[in-house]
Amino acid sequence: MPRRGGPIQKRPIPYVKKVLAVASGKGGVGKSTVAVNLAFSLAMQKTSSLGRRLRVGILDLDIFGPSVPTLMGLQHTDEPSLTSSGALLPIINHGMPTMSMGYLLPKSTESASREDAAVVWRGLMVQKAVQQLLFDVDWRDGENGPRLDVLVIDMPPGTGDVPLTLGQLVVVDGAIIVSTPQDVALADVRRGISMFRKISVPITGTILNQAYFVCPSCTSPHQLFGSPDNFHSVASKLSVPILGELPLVKGVSVGGDSGIPYALTASSALSEADGAGGAVWRNVMEDAGKRVCESLALGKE
Repeated sequence: MPRRGGPIQKRPIPYVKKVLAVASGKGGVGKSTVAVNLAFSLAMQKTSSLGRRLRVGILDLDIFGPSVPTLMGLQHTDEPSLTSSGALLPIINHGMPTMSMGYLLPKSTESASREDAAVVWRGLMVQKAVQQLLFDVDWRDGENGPRLDVLVIDMPPGTGDVPLTLGQLVVVDGAIIVSTPQDVALADVRRGISMFRKISVPITGTILNQAYFVCPSCTSPHQLFGSPDNFHSVASKLSVPILGELPLVKGVSVGGDSGIPYALTASSALSEADGAGGAVWRNVMEDAGKRVCESLALGKE
């Protein structure tokens, strides 16, 4: 007798060529900020084979604590429009199409804002929402426009239902793990890498955030959260490439709160305020974008 059912067949996301997940073992390490800025770094890459810049989108899969609307300056936007077939249309800012659970929540009657709305769901409801965000969004540039070259997915922290659902249902081309130097963050990085490998998602690399602080007056690096030696040791033992070490820069936080990703800012006043650290941050993020582009073979048909 044939067995009923069988293994779930992974499938691509509609109108998306490549999928890159940005994850972290624990919250509070700056994963969403890195994901958004990495998306813009990728969008600035121009490949010779395509003769144009990459088309990049951002999908926020953090159902309970979506950060992309704030980081993109879209926390007060209206609900997404629908296509004639009922698919969600991405909301665009800074030329970047985005989708998030934060756009779909009802506004609070007290503050007329979605920022106060809480998602109080059990696992099955979360899985249904994740599936809708994955497969019911039309990422094309217009009804007959081109699809995305890469979709950057901002994952929720940890190893729960959402990353498991993604890994089981979607062909994911790569994953980036974001960490800070503290041992408590590195312990969760090991778990995150182990999870992705169990669900057959290739690890593109890891990024160390808040690695050090560059003093504007003395230009000396200060390791506020500890030495990066343990981070390098973990990456080496797990055979995971290090894509970069980002310094702690005030402008990154300010840009995130104001909805203007730091990768897009280049004013002289900001450069002066952030000093050498700001320039290092941009250079590291740009280099990480190039390495991701090469690793995923973006721009090659």
